[in-house]
Amino acid sequence: MNYISTKNKSTQYSIKDAIISGLPNDNGLYIPAKIPSFPSEIIDQFKGNSLSEIAYTVLLPYFSEEIESDVLKGICDDTFNFEIPLTPVTENIYSLELYHGPTLAFKDIGARFLARCLSYFAKNENKKVKVIVATSGDTGSAVAHGFYNLENIEVVILYPKGRISDLQEKQMTCLGGNITALRVDGNFDDCQRLVKTAFLDTDLRKKIKVTSANSINIARFIPQSVYYYYALSQLPSKLPVTISVPSGNFGNLTAGLYAKQTGLSIDKFIASTNINKVFTDYLETGEYTPVKSKKSISNAMDVGDPSNLARIQSLFPTIDDLRKEVISYSFTDEETRDTIKAVFNKSGYILDPHGAVGYLGLKKHLDSTPTRVGVFLETAHPIKFRETVEPVIGKTIDIPNQLIPLLDRKSHYTDISSEYTEFKSILLGC
Repeated sequence: MNYISTKNKSTQYSIKDAIISGLPNDNGLYIPAKIPSFPSEIIDQFKGNSLSEIAYTVLLPYFSEEIESDVLKGICDDTFNFEIPLTPVTENIYSLELYHGPTLAFKDIGARFLARCLSYFAKNENKKVKVIVATSGDTGSAVAHGFYNLENIEVVILYPKGRISDLQEKQMTCLGGNITALRVDGNFDDCQRLVKTAFLDTDLRKKIKVTSANSINIARFIPQSVYYYYALSQLPSKLPVTISVPSGNFGNLTAGLYAKQTGLSIDKFIASTNINKVFTDYLETGEYTPVKSKKSISNAMDVGDPSNLARIQSLFPTIDDLRKEVISYSFTDEETRDTIKAVFNKSGYILDPHGAVGYLGLKKHLDSTPTRVGVFLETAHPIKFRETVEPVIGKTIDIPNQLIPLLDRKSHYTDISSEYTEFKSILLGC
């Protein structure tokens, strides 16, 4: 399979080129030249298959031309080696728990898969590959741990000062080694702008080999499509399925839309957003207007100019076509807190702020269409947002075993401005 840019469909690239370069030179995003199709009998056979078996079948068409089948199977086995339970919360509403990996967030899936692909390709590179990534919270920790101590790879993580939780910061700043953390005086969009500027800097790219581990990288978002197949394989009901996706940079929703394009039977997607509702407004008005992101308690969704919108737009010729597939609602911090409390009091289930936004969007939709089954993505363990969740539920959350060894380790980070010249000098020097 070949890949093209969202801005130029005439030039084709291999998956290796797309993964290593991260972004095409035209500032578009890589997408498959053709989305594969899976017959219904193949999808039906996913029931009873393991997560890694489903992953291998789904990902083979995307990666087989550059990665041998046995190597790809090993990457899938190594990446998808933890559970993703589908947990009933209320009648006909299920939580797809994506937080049982090493860093307790859904980003573990895409980050670990990308890390193993890059490590495979980097063996034959004549200089180190420098992975640069902007994070609004969970991406940074997943990338740091996924790439830690991999040979021939260095990682530079940018995160916004004062806009992530203490545990998120600890996870990405306590490793050292080949991981460099930069705390940016700005918001996530500033961090993302620095990364994109670096990719367009021809002088920089002559001197160092850079790629991205954000969901702009093709090998980050495509593996995320796997858990949509896995979720539907676990559902006991044959009712139409609506999936609500807590949405910030929209890699998760894009992956779900790709899964549906291949033949997966999903009735409707809900893009559930917080007060950063640029996509919700776009669906309503048909006009896309990027804005400066606002700080919220669901910080991983604090994005005012989501990169993956370009990939979503490439799937749908018109805004009306997109509206047929995706509904979007936005919710305030107050509504998010109220939902965390209400769900806990009713069922004992503990939502993190992002999952709560996803639950809110699903509940709002199902209230008007009750003859459906709903799944919302629970994207991070609530312990990562204990400052918000514990006061709301009136209970201390137990610290998972994965976090305990990190708590006493010293953090290492460098404070920088949001000016590109400073960031570039650090990239050239580290």
